[in-house]
Amino acid sequence: MSYGERPRLLVVANRLPVSSKKTGENSWSMEMSPGGKFNLLVEKTALSKSLAQMNCIPVFLNEVFDQYYNGYSNGIIWPILHHMGLPIECHHDENKTFQTQYDAYKKANRMFLDVVIENYEEGDTIWCQDYHLMFLPQYLKEYNNKIKVGWFLHSPFPSSEVYKTLPSRSELLRSVLRADLLGFHTYDFARHFVSTCTQILGVEGTDEGVVDQGRLTRVVVLPMGIDPDRFISTCKLPEVIQQMNELKEKFFGKKVILGVDRLDMIKGIPQKYLGFEKFLEENPDWRNKVVLVQIAVPTRDAVPEYQKVRDQVHGLVGRINGRFGSISSLPVHHMDCSVPSNYLCALYATADVLLVTSLRDGLNLVSHEFVACQESKKGVLILSEFAGAGQSLGAGAILVNPWNVTEVSSAIKEALTMPAEEREERHRVNFQYVITNSAEKWGGDFLSELNDAFAESEMKIRSTPHELPQRDMIQRYSQSNHRLIILGFCGTLTEPMNTQNEELNLKLNPKLKGTLKALCNDPKTTVVVLSRSGRNILDKVFGEYKIWLAAENGMLLRDPTGEWVTNMPENMNLDWVNGVKNVFKYFTDRTPRSFFEANETSLVWNHEYAGVKFGKTQARDMLQHLWAGPISKASVDVVRGNHSVEVHAMSETKGAAIGRILGEMMHKISMTTPIDYVFCSGYLLEKDEDIYTFFESEIVPSKLSHETRSKSSSSNIMKNQISPNVLDLKKENYFSVAIGQTRSKARYVIDSTQDVVDLLHKLAIADTTTMANTVSNSELHQRLAMETRI
Repeated sequence: MSYGERPRLLVVANRLPVSSKKTGENSWSMEMSPGGKFNLLVEKTALSKSLAQMNCIPVFLNEVFDQYYNGYSNGIIWPILHHMGLPIECHHDENKTFQTQYDAYKKANRMFLDVVIENYEEGDTIWCQDYHLMFLPQYLKEYNNKIKVGWFLHSPFPSSEVYKTLPSRSELLRSVLRADLLGFHTYDFARHFVSTCTQILGVEGTDEGVVDQGRLTRVVVLPMGIDPDRFISTCKLPEVIQQMNELKEKFFGKKVILGVDRLDMIKGIPQKYLGFEKFLEENPDWRNKVVLVQIAVPTRDAVPEYQKVRDQVHGLVGRINGRFGSISSLPVHHMDCSVPSNYLCALYATADVLLVTSLRDGLNLVSHEFVACQESKKGVLILSEFAGAGQSLGAGAILVNPWNVTEVSSAIKEALTMPAEEREERHRVNFQYVITNSAEKWGGDFLSELNDAFAESEMKIRSTPHELPQRDMIQRYSQSNHRLIILGFCGTLTEPMNTQNEELNLKLNPKLKGTLKALCNDPKTTVVVLSRSGRNILDKVFGEYKIWLAAENGMLLRDPTGEWVTNMPENMNLDWVNGVKNVFKYFTDRTPRSFFEANETSLVWNHEYAGVKFGKTQARDMLQHLWAGPISKASVDVVRGNHSVEVHAMSETKGAAIGRILGEMMHKISMTTPIDYVFCSGYLLEKDEDIYTFFESEIVPSKLSHETRSKSSSSNIMKNQISPNVLDLKKENYFSVAIGQTRSKARYVIDSTQDVVDLLHKLAIADTTTMANTVSNSELHQRLAMETRI
């Protein structure tokens, strides 16, 4: 863990960024290093004193280290992240059971927490690194919820099908979701993470990240970089130039293919040798003109799986050198060791080709280092498509599938025979990326995103909805000249559904019939029902009311006369509908008491009455079917509700529909009095809550201007902007009200839909000039009650 001047950043990692060497009984020498292992089981006092000089603080894990690091971190989580599956549990040794190692992992994370707390000062930012510390975000937030916490995964994140085999799958996900910001190297890893959270935890995935009970954990894609200046300047050192000259002399007359990897199952070193062997078999003219230099840095020597990889690699080296070598020349130079950084730069600079054949890699910064050192020679990068760097350096590299030995062999030949002009252009593209996207930029971008995410989270906490001031709301209603009431439908106006046969027959709450009719008949009041349901359902429920209906989130509008207007954008692609309908039908058949609603631009599958646990399980399976099939390349949004899965046309939210609705209202009626009062309430999903912020005074003018220009013009409803006389809304006359949500963008909150019924009833009788010019409150109550019974 290291930190600097205020404002301080505490970087918490399993491995310190230094190499240590004991120089005396109570003294240690330290130097910063880009990698390598660090054994924490050392003399605490002397080591801590030496590390403090480099702004580093050690965490001494002592007796839990082996079970935490070799056991749970690298024996269980690491294989899952790299798509290798769980190892077989060792039941005969109680120190190697999953539960024992899991307990050690949590204890080690607690020990990291203790050291952080000892050194934490208010205002510090804490950045947790990698899969070794997946419980730390939760522990930090439990200690102090106001700590700014980020977490970055330097490994791949697997598909949900692989991750779900992990016994502690939910606990680990929920813990990292406590962070304010989560970072991944590639879009695929981030997408897998969000999808896994939605399927395992039943939370909502959005473009920004993961939403759980109204709280957003932002997810960003930020590929890490290197310090390119360090490598460029190192290549110009006299010592390195001398080493480069020695290497050129040693391999004079031969092309040099370089490999630099950990001796690891995922690095694909055996596949690399098989591809090179294939190349030598098929290209005899090259046998004495090329050499493969492989640096294989030993890792986890005590683990049997690594010993097998080492033995396999050594066997291949012997076979290739035996087949194609001679007393004076060997085609493979294999080194089971790490090399000094200066010598590594010399190797990078003199190599003609870097061959990376990772089977699964979070990023692979070796490829970046090679590019940085090739400013002069402009060698060729052969890069596995399964390395994260393939998404950032792929434009200038030759991408290969390392499992395809023939493809690797062909790539080697292409690299060795590539024309100079093409080599230079490929290098130029990658070199520009490497120098632009440095480690410094990566860190700065992450911290900037973290600050933004934390500030947004704090703002949401400060803007937690207050209790609705009903008396003030009703009084301002009666004093206003033109009121706009916007209401959700399902869960807001519908009657409770408790029986098995009523799911597909949504009905208006009978207590609202008279009240709603009174509001709709009031010339000073405009009522809009905004729903994801289709127009057939809304027509059936509200056909008798002089009300504005917005079906499918405003895609279809109906004015109070009953005329429907289509507002769908031109050339909308709905080819995905039939495929989604088939999936929904399949899950409806296999999920008793579930049902689905097929609309013109959206489909909704509901499992509210299927049993909580079983329904959620089915919904998770459904999401996998959808993403793997009918919506894999479709322009749609998928919304996971508490009891539903919805697929609808892209970017259609309730907030996005408001501008179009107001534009249509202007087109259909002559608005002589501007709207000076708005009441908006519903039981909404997170992504639909932009409806609550639409009427905030600071954004209304520009929002209306944009919405009416972009939406109305596309449907030829209006060519001009909404008149400035349409809205004259003061802050104190705007009431956005969420139903039963502790976190919401709404200003106010009420407990239940029954409160909505009561509120609407009070509004209906607030202005005694409605329904009849002079009617007493008691008479009005009687009329409302009579209409309710009819």
